[in-house]
Amino acid sequence: MLKHNEANPLAVFGLRRVEHCPPHFTQVLFDTYVNEKTITDWIYEHLTGRFYYGDFYKESDLGKTGVTRCVAFEEPGEASYFSLILDTINKTPQW
Repeated sequence: MLKHNEANPLAVFGLRRVEHCPPHFTQVLFDTYVNEKTITDWIYEHLTGRFYYGDFYKESDLGKTGVTRCVAFEEPGEASYFSLILDTINKTPQW
């Protein structure tokens, strides 16, 4: 991690974020209340493995299609860590 003065080879070559979600990645589904940059910046700063960030389309029992956000990680431990910290990153707007 760069905050520990160590360059991540995947980040140097632009290979950390993948454009599609491979089937072996562990998915975390959630509704977003912040912009994409907030989520991805936290991932780049605190985690080291490859990840996917994008839309996830799901069908309800009534046949309606809904869209939610998906972050998927190659390392299952990073998905667990992200899931635990998600509510502090993705805060509901306080009106």
